[in-house]
Amino acid sequence: MPAIAKLKLLASRKAADRPLAAAPPASAAPDEDDMPIPSDIKTVFLGGLFLLAMLAACYVASEIVLPIVLAFVLSLVLQPAMRVFERIRLPRGIAAMLLILVLFGTLGGLGTALSGPAANWAQKLPTGIPKLQERLSFLSRPIGALQKFAEQAQGLTQGGELKAVPVAVQGSGLSDQLLSGTRSFASGLLETVLVLFFLLVSGDTFLRRLVEILPRFKNKRQAVDISQQIESDVSVYLFTITIMNVAVGVATGAVMAFCGVGDPILWGTVAFLLNYIPILGPMIGVVVFLLAGLLSIDLLWLAFLPAGLYLLIHLVEGETVTPMLLARRFTINPVLVILSLVFWYWMWGVPGAVLSTPMLAITKIICDRIRPLMAFGHFMEG
Repeated sequence: MPAIAKLKLLASRKAADRPLAAAPPASAAPDEDDMPIPSDIKTVFLGGLFLLAMLAACYVASEIVLPIVLAFVLSLVLQPAMRVFERIRLPRGIAAMLLILVLFGTLGGLGTALSGPAANWAQKLPTGIPKLQERLSFLSRPIGALQKFAEQAQGLTQGGELKAVPVAVQGSGLSDQLLSGTRSFASGLLETVLVLFFLLVSGDTFLRRLVEILPRFKNKRQAVDISQQIESDVSVYLFTITIMNVAVGVATGAVMAFCGVGDPILWGTVAFLLNYIPILGPMIGVVVFLLAGLLSIDLLWLAFLPAGLYLLIHLVEGETVTPMLLARRFTINPVLVILSLVFWYWMWGVPGAVLSTPMLAITKIICDRIRPLMAFGHFMEG
């Protein structure tokens, strides 16, 4: 019997063991179609304070919270595979270890394979800067005009000459910063792997305990429904996005090979990874492929072709194909998607930008299924 069915059966048995309470009058039954808005100002302020405190904790303890959130999202993606292993009666510990090894082994192997071409392009960049300046010389005049205008505007606002202020720069060297960043990355990766392993092994343990302690059958059923919906929608969203990103990467690699840029596997992988970041990723991709074209192609008009074709691929995928595939499950206001992207990028950097849309989707699913929060879920609707 599937785990969700077991939880629903457990919820029904728990409810059957409780004595039946007297039914309220029919006139007192609330209208289920209503979206109640909190009328008590104290509730609004308390909710706002709780939200601010939670966000402050996420910012201060980002080194701990971010790997946990990442492990939770990865567990949602890997749960369907865990259920497949459960049907063939493979122990959960072995199944979890196998999935983690496949996931991180694939990422590590891909990084190792692409390190050589990436290093070659990194070596080309210093020698290619004069070439870029020469080919983009037609932009020097408008850029110079903008700089002159900015200097004049700054002089008018300050109303006087600027005096140079000596600034003493103190801090660790580049090697110390690299060592600190490597240590932080290694500790975060280890924490993510450990939390992900135990989340996969524990399965529905937390949900089962929550169903057992909830007092009413309606609450038990609601908890199971929310958990099932979050797992289903987020896993489908990330799986669909991954498939579309693979298609974008393959198409971009073919375009780079057609244009003569070289290393199509590297550029396809870059396009695949950047497409996980909404809006900001494709914008960075256009700049990256523009620079690659200017460094590799002699004809100026042809050097703009890789960036233009990449933009065309992204428009077809991001504005047509992916919205058609996800419209029935995810209809989130695009303004909120942008605001969430900017906010979580400020909070957690690139990992926050990648996790912003899944976290927004989880928030909407919870709000849509908890009556006091239905108004907020409706506000997030696309």
